[in-house]
Amino acid sequence: MTNQEVLTNYVKQITSALKNAGVDEVVISPGSRSTPLAYAFSASKAFKIYMQVDERSAGFFALGLAKASRKPVVLLCTSGTAASNYYPAITEAHYARIPLIAITADRPHELREVGAPQAIHQINMYGDHVKWSVDFPLAEANETIDSFLLRHTQRGVSIAMTEPRGPVHFNIPFREPLLIDMDFTLSNAGVKQHVINQTAIDEATKETVKSLLKDAPTGMVIAGELPVDLDRDAFWCFAGALNWPVLCDPLSNLRTEVPEDYAHLCIDQYDALLKSEAFCEKVNVHTVLRFGAQPVSKPLSLFLKRYCPTQMIVVDEDPAFRDSLSIVTHHIQANPEAVLQVIVEREKTLVTDEWMKANELFTALIEENAEANHDEGAYAHAFFKQLPDGTDLISGSSMPIRDVDTFFGKTNRSIKLFANRGTNGIDGVVSTALGIQAARKRPAYLLIGDLSFLHDVNGLIATRFMETDLTIVIMNNDGGGIFSYLPQASVETHFEDLFGTPTGLTFDHIAKMYGAQYDAIHSLSAFKEALAKTKETPLRIIEVFTDRNENVAAHRTLWNQMIMRLEAND
Repeated sequence: MTNQEVLTNYVKQITSALKNAGVDEVVISPGSRSTPLAYAFSASKAFKIYMQVDERSAGFFALGLAKASRKPVVLLCTSGTAASNYYPAITEAHYARIPLIAITADRPHELREVGAPQAIHQINMYGDHVKWSVDFPLAEANETIDSFLLRHTQRGVSIAMTEPRGPVHFNIPFREPLLIDMDFTLSNAGVKQHVINQTAIDEATKETVKSLLKDAPTGMVIAGELPVDLDRDAFWCFAGALNWPVLCDPLSNLRTEVPEDYAHLCIDQYDALLKSEAFCEKVNVHTVLRFGAQPVSKPLSLFLKRYCPTQMIVVDEDPAFRDSLSIVTHHIQANPEAVLQVIVEREKTLVTDEWMKANELFTALIEENAEANHDEGAYAHAFFKQLPDGTDLISGSSMPIRDVDTFFGKTNRSIKLFANRGTNGIDGVVSTALGIQAARKRPAYLLIGDLSFLHDVNGLIATRFMETDLTIVIMNNDGGGIFSYLPQASVETHFEDLFGTPTGLTFDHIAKMYGAQYDAIHSLSAFKEALAKTKETPLRIIEVFTDRNENVAAHRTLWNQMIMRLEAND
């Protein structure tokens, strides 16, 4: 075999193994050393290829694809610092349990650590933030190498897809010349691997769960971030029988398409309600059952820490369970659906009634204040009310996700919510949103702050290479709005320089550069009119100008009004 034939066979063995293991989508950033694999992916009709010239944005775009599709997605880049730019997205993927297959092309062994250009130490470069890392051998005409490629490629995808899911890293060296034979056909296309995820629990575990739930005098269910393909009917059947209040994090996606028979159990205002100490005293329970990650809400975390439940049961597929509060008493290593099969019939308790009444009270208060305020909360409330049925909402971190938690109420509309809450970073959000929209192929809306948008403006480059249907709502309060709610804001000296970090930037020129429909918003009425407009371009940007001090004052006034009403209803 010629050198070109050897190289072609090598890369096509890898791409064939990836396809057989269930990979359909590949995100590629241009570069020289990754040429053989880039050509192999592109020559195959088995993959959907996305191009993103910025590797950091590419990482988050792939993360969005995998988050939405629940399938493994490949990232491919050249050697050197290109690979370093994947690190933020890989870190998020690790903690959010997203199956990314990061492939970094590398220099051959003789060019490593000798001062060769675009050569850095790439072996195990992502450390403990990937589930597995492997340094591939160089291409050669050898059946043992072919076997290695097949087994290790399929093994990597299997590891990425095994619960808890997460990223893996293939470091693949290539020696020049880098061109392959585009018409080459494999004589051996490899063996398809079948990965089976166990969703059942044994009878002994079922009986233990039944006993814990049946014997608890009082209780509540907490639904954190859950898979977008969760069996919702099974969940509400389980919750309806249990008759406990269900505190639904927005990323549980249980606030949308809520069945009418169970809507009373869906508690969507717990974040605000748990700011009242008197209310916390009334809803302290014996047993808490949590599905998924700990929710966004800080008041909920403080409540659980202070009123430590006698039984804290967590259902999590990972043996290294998530217990940042150190209060878990029972950990059930299983997928949610496995536990949802355990039906326990109970009568409604006084605690459930208290949650229902308080939830309705605060929902009414929000509606009353909807037109009175012109802060980010009022804008968020109006935004969520006007979101069309059959769309997706992606939230940025910091204030946007907190406003989603407070102002996105339960609804019967078909809307899915997403956010990067593995590490809660503000970087890569635009790219993640574009990845989610590409995977789900329906209109998407992104709520984001001005600093977070600035962090990932490069992510918009993806719109030049793919079909897009994204509306971005930027809450521009000229800086880091979340810090105005924190103790740092009480120390005026250097606050703006160190935390507020105003830039004075607006994004009309960015919109023009990308040919995006653009609206600059200075009033609530203008915002509603803008949302009602027909979307005329694939990318749309609505920039809402707000004041940080007004935002803080309006939020705190709303919370104080809530506390007063709760106390008045005692």
